[in-house]
Amino acid sequence: MLHITTLGELKKSGYKSRSIKEEVRQNLIAKLKSNENVFDGILGYEDSVIPDVERALLSRHNILFLGLRGQAKTRMARLMTELLDEYIPVVAGSELNDDPFNPISHYAIDKVATEGDDTLIEWVHRNVRYGEKLATPDVSVADLIGDIDPIKAANLKLNFADERVIHYGIIPRSNRCIFVINEIPDLQARIQVSLFNILEEGDVQIRGFKLRLPLDILFVFTANPEDYTNRGSIVTPLKDRIESQILTHYPKTIETGLAITEQEAQIHPEQQQKVEMSDLIKRLIEQVAFEARTSEFVDKKSGVSARLTISAYENAISTAELRAITNKEKETQVWVNDLIGVIPSITGKIELVYEGEQEGPYQVAFNLLNKAIRSQFINYFPNPELLKKRRGEAAVDNPYKAITGWFDKGNSLAMLMNLKDAEKIQLLYKVDGLYALVKKYFKSANEKQSALLMEFVLHGLAAFSLISKQVVEGRVEFKDLMGSIINLNTSRGGNDDDDFDGEDFT
Repeated sequence: MLHITTLGELKKSGYKSRSIKEEVRQNLIAKLKSNENVFDGILGYEDSVIPDVERALLSRHNILFLGLRGQAKTRMARLMTELLDEYIPVVAGSELNDDPFNPISHYAIDKVATEGDDTLIEWVHRNVRYGEKLATPDVSVADLIGDIDPIKAANLKLNFADERVIHYGIIPRSNRCIFVINEIPDLQARIQVSLFNILEEGDVQIRGFKLRLPLDILFVFTANPEDYTNRGSIVTPLKDRIESQILTHYPKTIETGLAITEQEAQIHPEQQQKVEMSDLIKRLIEQVAFEARTSEFVDKKSGVSARLTISAYENAISTAELRAITNKEKETQVWVNDLIGVIPSITGKIELVYEGEQEGPYQVAFNLLNKAIRSQFINYFPNPELLKKRRGEAAVDNPYKAITGWFDKGNSLAMLMNLKDAEKIQLLYKVDGLYALVKKYFKSANEKQSALLMEFVLHGLAAFSLISKQVVEGRVEFKDLMGSIINLNTSRGGNDDDDFDGEDFT
């Protein structure tokens, strides 16, 4: 129908206009009947948030998404544009996307009255029919609704009570669109009050002049529960006018988190060719977010965004790439040691409680990595905690005995962060029983996979306090646990002023 350019031609075509909420409803029904994925790319909400949204849209409701940071609230709203008609007609030159059959602005009403069927129309694509505003304390009524333009009044020689002297804000300009206000509690209460009549009656007041504008808008609001106590709240009458409040949540399983991270991570093609990331490393990164969400050092009210794992994933790849470039290697893989490179992705994405601040963000990040290794280790190898409780003959079956025995003899293993892959593999083979343990549980693993698992075993045993692990001056050192404690005390010599330049994760 894009060839139609006048109101008369539009009437002859049989086109029927409908409200945006009815439009969304009918298009949603069509997609559901054809088993189309309505919210493509939204993972983990299939049995919770998405059905709630579909019910709200079928009911032609305005929606409030309530959830912590990084829970795809805004993305859900943006995807609703896929439920709009591909094109709709508007009166040409209209500021308010006036429906040619039901104009609401003074301009469009006069245009249709004077030109009749010759009124020119334009076609607007659905991608344009989306408005968004981030709520901040400095947002004004003029920004959202509009204000009187004295210059326009002077030029047109009109008084301030005339609708034609109004400069419309973003909400009227979003007529027949989906309009989103993010972080609605951040809006001052007096600004929220200005939305009452728009949501309910369609009245707009500007500088005391009452203006009847039956705006046709699907409103979507987002809010963080923390905001209700920290920065503000949604005033009760406004909340009462938002028909559906939908609670969002973080991924409930590691698998869902993995799928989201891989979907969202931006990996350069050169990195994809040069760096290989195993499923083990991916799971360790994802586990960090799960550990952070239950950590006593992290503020649970603030939440831990899915952006943590996305940026950690990207940083892990870049850490391996940097090492390969330095060592002039054509290809490499992400090692467990490379996870040190994701620390900046963790420290910038978590809000700490008082105890966490005392511990320090850097140390909290290391602790989260250590807990992630501990949690994932038992999915690959026997649980060392259970073996610790065994006594007598049962202890002979301890699969880690040869490894811990090698360290008990005074041996240690120090790996530089920027070691070449071949050099790292040679070092790992020096530890008695390490390769045999990996081959016992992963018979089909190739050389690279075996080496990664060997390194993982060392980090896992350190996480369970069977050996000692320290990061000192760009290298990771594994030692006997008791010997490490004795040496640490000796090196300090009882002098409280000495500085220790490493981190002990035991």
